[in-house]
Amino acid sequence: MNDNDIELRLERILGSAPTVPAPFSLRRAVAADRAIAGERLSPPRRISPALRRPSRAVSALIGLAATFVLCTGLLFIVANRPTTGPAPSAAPGTFNLTGSMSTPRSLHAAVLLNDGRVLMVGGLADVVMGSGVATAELYDPATGTFTPTGSMAHARANPTATLLHDGRVLVTGGNYLNAEADSSAELYDPATGTFSPTGSMSVARAGETATLLADGRVLIAGGTNREAGALTSAELYDPATGTFSATGSMAQARLLHAASLLRDGRVLVVGGDDGSRGSRATAELYDPVTGTFSATGSMTDARTCTLATTLADGAVLLAGGQNETGDLATAEVYKPSTGRFAATGTMHAARTYQSAALLPDGRVLVAGGMSVSKLSIHASAELYDPSTRKFSATGSMDLPRDGHSATLLRDGSVLIAGGQTGTSDGSGLDVSVTASAELYWPDAR
Repeated sequence: MNDNDIELRLERILGSAPTVPAPFSLRRAVAADRAIAGERLSPPRRISPALRRPSRAVSALIGLAATFVLCTGLLFIVANRPTTGPAPSAAPGTFNLTGSMSTPRSLHAAVLLNDGRVLMVGGLADVVMGSGVATAELYDPATGTFTPTGSMAHARANPTATLLHDGRVLVTGGNYLNAEADSSAELYDPATGTFSPTGSMSVARAGETATLLADGRVLIAGGTNREAGALTSAELYDPATGTFSATGSMAQARLLHAASLLRDGRVLVVGGDDGSRGSRATAELYDPVTGTFSATGSMTDARTCTLATTLADGAVLLAGGQNETGDLATAEVYKPSTGRFAATGTMHAARTYQSAALLPDGRVLVAGGMSVSKLSIHASAELYDPSTRKFSATGSMDLPRDGHSATLLRDGSVLIAGGQTGTSDGSGLDVSVTASAELYWPDAR
């Protein structure tokens, strides 16, 4: 794989040729796929230290298609350890391995179903080829195991997946086969274990957000495609008719942004990439009653690939991500009553492509993520406490991960699944997509 191959791949993903900082030297990536210690891993690849400066190219490779700029890699060896079964007696504040998925996945979607199982859908199985997968599987907390379920009609990397009021799951957009963004959508029915086609979006989208509204419709906002680039448009999916319809557009184009439903029914859309290597600090509010977006306060830091978590008091936590200055450890909170963002405690590590899960006690578990500038993937995790406005360290994951999923289960534990994992030897980062999963058991306050 040479420089031209990577630029062509990025052009397919982003719709235009990327601007890549020098030096940008690649050697052909070669490694065999292996199953190590009972875990399924995609072929390991190495990120060159020449790419420690964050760039639009690096962000696109990791974020939209999760394909890294890599050199010849060494195998990432995993020690032998148990990989199946729930851990009901696990120590509080720790992670413990559970069953592994049948397919390695990164940048997949995970949804808690009404029966307590978790649907894993799509994602990437290889860090270099960037091919999306069409398969899906179900995690059963009672047995601690994954089982395959029906497959989608379209392979999708970085799709959105939204649990509807009737228990079905809407899956939209994403990149597939290193090619176009997708305009199609599918519905998963847990009763039959199958996907079926539904109406298509008005435009193809990748890096968009999907938010379930109080009335059962789903707001799809922003994203990007090859023809139009970054998008300002938005649309609504109506489960009753199985169709998408246009709604008001955002004031600014966004992809890889964050969105969160507020208590009053509006949707906060914040940050993201502007489509030309710039991260946004601005935010907008969508009102389902009027079908329009309006401006609200701006963040203290511009953020791409951040996560928005609505807290118990209705405020929204934004933590980590990246911008032109590099990876971010900072965090801030948006208060709908004032329409303003305010800085809050800082994380112990800068994180991009991390996960965030709201715990039953109101704290937020932030786990894993990557430091693009330092070429490292984190196994560490921390807890944000809204009452103290501070982050504190908690147990570390069994594997370093980014691009993984985090799903709160009914018993209060958090299922962490898949993602990219890797270690650094000081000269580069060896990365693979993992099929492994683990459970976090919260400690007492």
